[in-house]
Amino acid sequence: MRDLGGRHVAVLVENNYQEMEVWYPIYRFLEGGAKVSIVGPKAEKYTSKLGYPVIADMAAADALKMYFDAVIIPGGYAPDLMRLNDDLITLVRNHALAGKVVAAICHGSWMLASAGVIRGKRLTGAPQIRDDLRNAGATYLDEEAVRDGNIITSRKPDDIPAFCAAIIAALTEARVEAA
Repeated sequence: MRDLGGRHVAVLVENNYQEMEVWYPIYRFLEGGAKVSIVGPKAEKYTSKLGYPVIADMAAADALKMYFDAVIIPGGYAPDLMRLNDDLITLVRNHALAGKVVAAICHGSWMLASAGVIRGKRLTGAPQIRDDLRNAGATYLDEEAVRDGNIITSRKPDDIPAFCAAIIAALTEARVEAA
């Protein structure tokens, strides 16, 4: 595992999140030494598709005052609700435009469309939303993980290892470039 010490990663949450797409990245980045903040519309409990809780330790409005090294957007049906929160959309947009790593898996790519940061980008996501991504100006690829600059996307829970590996590679490259 590459050293992620000193890195701060935000994982976005909302109700109906996909369990593996939240918890696998949280533990993977903690294991690597990163600080992980769980960010929701409010700092409160959210429930997964299967009923598992996660507690957001930071509200999106407070997260807007910070810059993270990476923002991770999990899927499930949570992004359908996240898209209704202006602070979460602004958080994603600000980080994407600042060149920070913004990563979305499954339906999480909807948030990239709502943030207006995918026109002209190559990306992937859940096949069910490929038309939405294309209509937002992206080129949809049916691949395990796609990186276009600072935007990283994956399709589904089976892709999580490749998704996390791409994020870690981007974070460690950013560290080398900053040195």
